[in-house]
Amino acid sequence: MVPPHDENPAGRPRDRRVFFFNAGFLRARRVRRIMALAGYGLRLGWPSANDLVAVWGRSPYARRGEAVAARTGAGLIRVEDAFLRSLFPGRANGAPPLGLLIDSRGVHFDPAAPSDLETLLATRPLDDTVLLDRARGAIARLQEAHLSKYTAFDPGHPCPAPGYVLLVDQTRGDASVTCSGADAATFRDMLVHAQMENPGAPVLIKTHPETAQGHRAGHFSAADESDRVRLFSDPVSPWTLLDGAIAVYTVSSQLGFEAIFAGHRPQVFGRPFYAGWGLTDDRHPDPMPRRGRRLSKAQLFAAAMILYPKWYDPFRDRLCPIEDAISALETETRAWREDHLGWTAWGMRMWKRAPLQGFFGRHARLRFARAGQPARERDGTRTMVWAGRADEAPQGAVRVEDGFLRSRGLGAELVPPLSLVCDDLGIYYDPGHESRLERWIAARTQLRPDQQARAEALIRAIRQAGLSKYNLGNPPPDLPAGHRILVPGQVEDDASIRLGAGDINTNLALLERVRTENPDAVILYKPHPDVEAGLRPGQVPAADLERLADLVLTGTDPAALLEQVNAVWTMTSLMGFEALLRGIPVTTTGAPFYAGWGLTQDMGRVPARRVARPTLAGLVHAVLIDYPRYRDPVTGLPCPPEVVAERLATGALPRPGPGNRALARLQGVFASYAWVWR
Repeated sequence: MVPPHDENPAGRPRDRRVFFFNAGFLRARRVRRIMALAGYGLRLGWPSANDLVAVWGRSPYARRGEAVAARTGAGLIRVEDAFLRSLFPGRANGAPPLGLLIDSRGVHFDPAAPSDLETLLATRPLDDTVLLDRARGAIARLQEAHLSKYTAFDPGHPCPAPGYVLLVDQTRGDASVTCSGADAATFRDMLVHAQMENPGAPVLIKTHPETAQGHRAGHFSAADESDRVRLFSDPVSPWTLLDGAIAVYTVSSQLGFEAIFAGHRPQVFGRPFYAGWGLTDDRHPDPMPRRGRRLSKAQLFAAAMILYPKWYDPFRDRLCPIEDAISALETETRAWREDHLGWTAWGMRMWKRAPLQGFFGRHARLRFARAGQPARERDGTRTMVWAGRADEAPQGAVRVEDGFLRSRGLGAELVPPLSLVCDDLGIYYDPGHESRLERWIAARTQLRPDQQARAEALIRAIRQAGLSKYNLGNPPPDLPAGHRILVPGQVEDDASIRLGAGDINTNLALLERVRTENPDAVILYKPHPDVEAGLRPGQVPAADLERLADLVLTGTDPAALLEQVNAVWTMTSLMGFEALLRGIPVTTTGAPFYAGWGLTQDMGRVPARRVARPTLAGLVHAVLIDYPRYRDPVTGLPCPPEVVAERLATGALPRPGPGNRALARLQGVFASYAWVWR
């Protein structure tokens, strides 16, 4: 189990007031909240010797607080952004940080005095197996999701051909540079060494993001380019950039820290926190005798990224472990990378447009178009279409459909979804074409320990909360004794039936097959909620139900029902997947997305391409973590599946207003008009 939070070496202050003298703290609400949660509630006023003064790192404004602390005898704490911060630098759009470094001894980038981080690295045993496993898992997650301090870049953006020397520029006047005892001459010297020590290799100077965006000047310019030396400011993944490098040179950049985990031994010309522990070649002339300890990569990461920071959970408004912080940044970053160039959407009914705007329109507003209209798209704009209306969109449009933890209520009743899936290859319910979900399932045949643990924890949460797709229904009645087989009914004109059911494609035909194969079983038939509500076709005649089923369960909570049955037979229903989550044997007569992977008994024709054999945890990771996108109904932010599961279990979820129902009635009227919503 991951602990709820890791304290830094200083722990929580006890009954000590914290004062500040920098107006930046007034504007930074997230910073104040994280500090309050960490026990450092900020206030205005004049401190005494028993109080604390908070300053921002070694910024120019920190001198005010330093002077007050020196005059009053108050303690001093220094605050900095954590090493995973946000999509953009704070100067770019004022984005709040994901975490803070709150240091009671110094500041991590200034080796003049030991910081809390240096003390951790020098004295903490760092030999706990669970801690080091967490560190390895977090490193792998950062690399797989291409996460860094700032994440607004496209991992698919091309990098230069491998074989270059990577030299990292930093901004002029940056405190981490000056505190390292470095200056412009240090960067010039580093460039000379990079060329001399790597004869013939091209040198790539990576521009700092704030320099590329015009916020702060760097140490290099176009005047430094030559036939071997090139400035590079493209917004690429640092992990991809590091993969192509044969050597890495830095003064004190965080990219040097990440280079260690990418397999490099960086050449370090400053004295950053990660130098001096046996993982770097340290080129600064002044030794750091306090740092004589030799650490592994996992130990360095554990101290710097797990024990030292205060990470913040924006969904639950609390401090959290790094795993939750990574999940939050992953989801926000995925949304930006997929949405920031904009979307044009086809085949979207009016009532769906507001939820879709919430999912996909945070960074560039969605534009809605109707079939037959010419596409008028911005550069780079992507196209999407509701999967069941793919013929209304240009070829190659991404198909959108409801996710598997959808809502508390039916889509047919216009309850907005909490999850959606986007598929650029096909769609999960159509076995006639490969889907992106199939690729995710195949990729999760082998899970890392952290992925295994996450998937298993999500399964437990779903089971304990009794969650299903729609989360509707009453507790089941007393069920007949015997071998109970649950047969979930489906909407018979649903696309998953038309495309994936095969020969058995009606509820009646399914019941007849189940009774034939299991003459002595107790057959429990559960009609689909949309059919029960009279909204969609799929009724089975009463006489046939009496003949084939021992009990018809109307209005019953499917999750509670699954806990009391011995097997499930289905054409393509999602209840088959939900049964697998609960360890129930599942027989499929069609080819749903979860069939064909060795986890079900398959009587239908499943695609031959499904040759991978994932575990249940691997299937769940692909289906519920990798494939869908989720939106938190409380904060409106992109969120991980664990948050939606928690909201469905305990949260008050918004329901559609009367305007949605009116829109549904008006859709037929508007269908004759060629509307484009811009």
